Amino acid sequence: MKQFLITAAGVFAGLLIFLIGVPIVLIAMAANAAGPEAVPAKAVLQLDLREPLTDQSPQNPLSGISHRGNSVMSIIETLHRAEGDDRVKGLFIRLPEGGVEPGAADELRLAIRRFRAAGKTVVAHSQGLYPSGVVTATYMLGAAADELWMQPASSFQVTGLASEDIFLKRFFDKYGIKADYEQRYQYKNAINGYLYDDYTPAHREAELSWMGSIYASNLAAAAGDRKQSPDVLRQTLEAGPYLAEQAQKLRLIDQVGQVRDAEQALLKKAGSGAEAVDWDDYARSRRRTPSTGPTVAVIEAEGAIVTGKDGARNPFTGGSNIYSDDLSDAFYDAIKAKDVKAIVFRLNSPGGSDTASEQILAAVRAAKAAGKPVVVSMGTYGASGGYWVSSEASAIVAQPTTLTGSIGVFGGKFAVGPALAKFGVDIRQLGVGSSYAGAFGASREFTPQERAAFSGWMDQIYGNFLTRVAEGRNLPLQRVQAIARGHVWTGAQARGLGLVDQVGGFYEAVDRAKALAHISGEVKLKRMTPSASPVEALQKLLGIEAASAKTLAAAAWVFGDPRAEAIIDQAAQARLRAGGAMVLAPQRIR
Repeated sequence: MKQFLITAAGVFAGLLIFLIGVPIVLIAMAANAAGPEAVPAKAVLQLDLREPLTDQSPQNPLSGISHRGNSVMSIIETLHRAEGDDRVKGLFIRLPEGGVEPGAADELRLAIRRFRAAGKTVVAHSQGLYPSGVVTATYMLGAAADELWMQPASSFQVTGLASEDIFLKRFFDKYGIKADYEQRYQYKNAINGYLYDDYTPAHREAELSWMGSIYASNLAAAAGDRKQSPDVLRQTLEAGPYLAEQAQKLRLIDQVGQVRDAEQALLKKAGSGAEAVDWDDYARSRRRTPSTGPTVAVIEAEGAIVTGKDGARNPFTGGSNIYSDDLSDAFYDAIKAKDVKAIVFRLNSPGGSDTASEQILAAVRAAKAAGKPVVVSMGTYGASGGYWVSSEASAIVAQPTTLTGSIGVFGGKFAVGPALAKFGVDIRQLGVGSSYAGAFGASREFTPQERAAFSGWMDQIYGNFLTRVAEGRNLPLQRVQAIARGHVWTGAQARGLGLVDQVGGFYEAVDRAKALAHISGEVKLKRMTPSASPVEALQKLLGIEAASAKTLAAAAWVFGDPRAEAIIDQAAQARLRAGGAMVLAPQRIR
């Protein structure tokens, strides 16, 4: 009887998943796959940057169920397509009230300038600019438009950049917690908040260095677009804050008006009968790509670098890590693809595991050895492990405000035994073999012997990092030692140090890849980023085997649910694209 009840409960749970969970997923995915309305003859695209902005789109077909916001890559690719679309007359941008990541802002600014150069009009509107994040980057974006509007009486508080760090040493000392860490070297300050109660001279120097570089870059770009002197613009901004009306008199903005006023002004400029078009609708409209000719593979990676495969990815968000097995496989797939002549590696990562980074770097080397140049395009971050995986690429292209370098390592542990003992909690340890086997236990600090062994291991990792950079960048080892030590540099600074080849964005990296591969004319961009298929996503969501997921989907198709049929068709097209079919029209056989 007990086994019968267990079996019955399992069947009931399976039916609930099938009748409720599967249709929800299928409906959402079918909705995402549905074709948008036709683009009018005179269209003004509406881009809202107030939602969360990532560098790359989630690589999961279920992410549309919960994902909000846009990605930098999807925006610049859509704007690139719109440049040559005669139906698109303009772009209306809603700016956020706080800061935009500076590397993302640089990339978007380049796309806006290319869009304007194609004869299109851009209007940006702000409901206020406040000192949160890198607000100078947001202002730089607005300044790149033909007209920058602000809501009446709104705040214009673009007066500089500020950053705060929390230091926990006195708290740790009070409660008996020991942060037992080592760093290579003084500029590797990610753990300084555990070790000190204030900025060290090196920490202060490094932070003010990259902040000053970003600030200067933002002001120079905004001044150029506003046709002002950078020094005059700086003096005007730092004398703030202002209200919108004051900012207009000081030529910091162009117009004061409500959102609707700005939108209607742009529609009028676009011509009689012009219509506003939702950004997502246009982004999903049919893409035109060359069907023949040489191909440049695009491999994307965003997040912390870790070992393994993405088996634990959140089926709705697509995860936030770079998995070394998956990314390496993508490079080897590009190596095997006969049509691929070069690779653009789009990277946005602050670093991670040295082991995972070395595995990815080996795949980059293999691509170069196969005669396929690899050009890295850095987003906001390409630092530490992110620079490790880039160090031996054929070329590195970074934005002027990309945070890169950070050639260094750190490691250690928290010894919390004495702190817990005050509350009657005791940690005891047993072990066999070397005492180093228990070196990373939480009960105590390193012994002198353990610290010496750990320090030697850290030195070896740091030495490997230096060697990779010296060989990949063709720099003397002594020179690398001087500019490493964990120091974070901006892309503009790194260019002068020899750590970056070119300052620019994604399409500049594509041009560099074409030049290195001796390709002229138009190319196909073939996305080979690791991603899950619809069936794999469904499998992870429901916690079932792949065969079971296919059976469920096929059963729904047999039952005649048109929503299920749509997702089966989408899965089939996904397999075709994975095989290299880039030009696919919507198939309406039934």
